[in-house]
Amino acid sequence: MFNFPTRLRSAGPSLARVRSYAMAGLVALSGLAAASVARAQDVFRPPPPVTYTQKYEIYGNINFANGQAGQNIPKRYNMAGGGVMATWWVTPKWGAAADVHWEGGTTPVFPLAQSVTPRIQTLPFVSQMTYMGGAQYHWLGNQHVGVNLHGLAGASSGNFDHSNPGVSPETFFYSTGLYTNRTSFNAMAGASIDFNRSARWAIRVQPDLVFEHFGTELREFVSVSAGVVYRFGER
Repeated sequence: MFNFPTRLRSAGPSLARVRSYAMAGLVALSGLAAASVARAQDVFRPPPPVTYTQKYEIYGNINFANGQAGQNIPKRYNMAGGGVMATWWVTPKWGAAADVHWEGGTTPVFPLAQSVTPRIQTLPFVSQMTYMGGAQYHWLGNQHVGVNLHGLAGASSGNFDHSNPGVSPETFFYSTGLYTNRTSFNAMAGASIDFNRSARWAIRVQPDLVFEHFGTELREFVSVSAGVVYRFGER
């Protein structure tokens, strides 16, 4: 007369099926949660410790400097350029370094340059190519920041007649007061500050005092460069 037991019997398999679906869902959610945790650990895992034990480093940079393009030109001029500095760390503290960089800019000249024909630019372009070698000393460093000191010496080749409009070299250099094209002594001493991004990569800022001898005496100027350091080769 009553079908109540039949309904209970038919509801049994459906309830078991729901339970199995729920268990499968829980297993799937657990797998997704474990995968998400593993992925988060990979993303937020701290970088390897900065040990400064790499044998070599390369520093690529852009640089800004001032200079004086003629013996008697009263005003200095500003230059911009770029370069590469490579260091072989012979010991944990001392390294042998080589530096090559190029800089160029426009410089004031004598008013006499405006009286020649064809007229010379009021701010002619000049450039220098510098190549030096020396030593670098690792002063201090931790996980975040490292400081090095360096001293380099070599030569700089100056090209001062880029903007010659076609007059004779004698007239150009006499009327402008610029140096003639020449290669002369060049040196720099300074420090570098490395902001470490990892054990191998760092962002560097490097101020320098520059010494050059294009004229009759040694003159001092300033330079600042910034760029990226890559360290490699375990000692």
